[in-house]
Amino acid sequence: MSKRKITRREFLQVTAMTVGGTTLAACGTATPTPAPTTAPKPTAAPTVETGAAYKEPAMLESLVADGTLPPVAERLPENPWVAPVLDSNGVSGGIIHRGYTGPGDKWGMSKLCDRGMVWFDLDLVMQPRQCESWEVNEDGSQYTFHIRKGMKWSDGVEFKSSDVRFWYEQVKLNKTLYPATDGKWWTGSSDAKRYMTVETPDDYTFIFKYQDPKPLLIYIIGREGIGTPEHYMKEWIMDTATDKDALQAKVTAAGFESWDKYWIDNRQFYMWNTELPHLGPWTAKNDLNSEKWIIERNPYFFGVDSDGMQLPYLDAVHSRKFADTQTFNLWIANGEIDFQARRVQVGDYTYFKENESSGDYQVVVCPSARHMVVVLNQASKNEQLRAFFMNRDVRIALSLAINRPGINELNYLGLGTPRQYSPLTLSPQYYEKLSNAYIEYYPAKANQMLDDAGYAARDAEGFRKYSDAEDAETIFFVLEGQFGAGTPDEDAGQQVVKMFKAVGVKCEYKFVEQTLYNQHYTSNDMDAAWWFADRTVVPLAAEALIFRGVASDRPFVDAYNKFFDDPENPIAIEPPADHYVRKLHDLWDQILKTGDPAAQNDLFRQMLDIWAEELPMIGVVGELPALTIVKNGLKNFASSPNDDTTCDEYVRNPETLFWEDPSQHMDDA
Repeated sequence: MSKRKITRREFLQVTAMTVGGTTLAACGTATPTPAPTTAPKPTAAPTVETGAAYKEPAMLESLVADGTLPPVAERLPENPWVAPVLDSNGVSGGIIHRGYTGPGDKWGMSKLCDRGMVWFDLDLVMQPRQCESWEVNEDGSQYTFHIRKGMKWSDGVEFKSSDVRFWYEQVKLNKTLYPATDGKWWTGSSDAKRYMTVETPDDYTFIFKYQDPKPLLIYIIGREGIGTPEHYMKEWIMDTATDKDALQAKVTAAGFESWDKYWIDNRQFYMWNTELPHLGPWTAKNDLNSEKWIIERNPYFFGVDSDGMQLPYLDAVHSRKFADTQTFNLWIANGEIDFQARRVQVGDYTYFKENESSGDYQVVVCPSARHMVVVLNQASKNEQLRAFFMNRDVRIALSLAINRPGINELNYLGLGTPRQYSPLTLSPQYYEKLSNAYIEYYPAKANQMLDDAGYAARDAEGFRKYSDAEDAETIFFVLEGQFGAGTPDEDAGQQVVKMFKAVGVKCEYKFVEQTLYNQHYTSNDMDAAWWFADRTVVPLAAEALIFRGVASDRPFVDAYNKFFDDPENPIAIEPPADHYVRKLHDLWDQILKTGDPAAQNDLFRQMLDIWAEELPMIGVVGELPALTIVKNGLKNFASSPNDDTTCDEYVRNPETLFWEDPSQHMDDA
């Protein structure tokens, strides 16, 4: 089997998204994201032909006829978003089927429906989406957005700038809901935050004003839902509720201790709160805890194609819950999955290819930012384990204990590359020093380093102990992962465990469902993890979340970061004065203060130097492709960059996916 590499053309498409159409120089020498001082102009944006009547999706015709819904022209904004399509305008109707693992899979599900003010066009240049246009002042500290007049929430109420002001002032700055405000909304340093303000000069204009330049903002809010339906949400926040007693009664009836816990766990997500109006192409019809989660077209969606047909083309998306990967793979082979990359494992590539014909689908290979990594919790509650993981020589020794080429061949069919977690080879921020740091397979040296680090003493089974004291405990930790028994990723995790044991470090791999995994890292009850890490295409556009250690679900220093955000946080632990995480924070703060791309690049390179020196996470195999299952007859999809920043397989507007013959896809599977 040939090894599939990301092509230069594919990479240029990816990187174009961060440079607003600026041509990149050769790999390794290109500059990172420039400060956007003016809004990029749409490139050949499609338009609805003059005089063309907007077209009603067939599913809604009867509702309009009986007066349940107003006609489509009254539901759309005055100037609707005309979505670019990959191949052609499509046909309205039909259902697609997917799989998901349960409520813990919410972020994957949300990417299908998340919609923000801006998004990428087909050339991956950022363009207006919910807004008609935006402007940026000269130093990048003030952003003015112009909303599409007449754009409506899914309940038919008009979206106005007051929804943005309410969202920012009553939700984002609400310390009861968010004790640590997201870094998108302030400048300065972590310990001296200067918060943005929102001005709303009229119903259709809002202005974000920062006290310092915020040069990366437009590139990090594509998925961000700017605004919340004030008319609905104000009744679920105690400070703004018109009847506080009624709100408390609802909170109690729902079984929650306080309004904020109810809001956080239930009210803010349309996946659990089907009453919540939103702006996405589909609205939830039931709870994400269901065995089958159903979303159906939003009759007030703000987008059309160039023929005036209201989007989305697809009437609905049905997602079935599965407990193990084998079941999901069987659904794929049986042709029961129509469109999906999430949870499709690279190691099962041969199986999927063998069943393409019988399952009536294609396996589309997409470039991916994915790396398989060992996450050692260096801020663990367990003080002995914390000291062990904090020892740099221990992390390097464990890295040298891993036979990466063997795992790549055995578990990933040679499709990946042995490397540390680092920017992709073709990324402008690619850094060979980090990619290749301590990746050789050298168990003898690993053993010697562990001995020299003070962990030479062994128990009766030959496993290392925390000290040479007679009553010293054996070192032991659990690698938690979301890969079930028999899957390639689970088997790769078991290979890592064997290799660690071979140098005397006792551990075990344990499968945990994502909801439990989330609970463990949230409460800092996780020793270590075997999972994947992404955001390596253009890390600065992804706010370098993992490189900074602030992606809590990769918890190598999460309790330390909680200390920076809020020392009173229940899981916060103050990092040592000389810990590398403090240096990463300092460098990131400097990046946030400068709008100079060269300076940003230099500072980020210093962060990568720290990673090469310290190995905060242990990378095993990277540059793994993303396999996307696409049922034959489903149109407007082709290989596209797969990263969290670009919403994985949804970067090219899933509302434009359509069935060649919807009549063949109207029934449930």
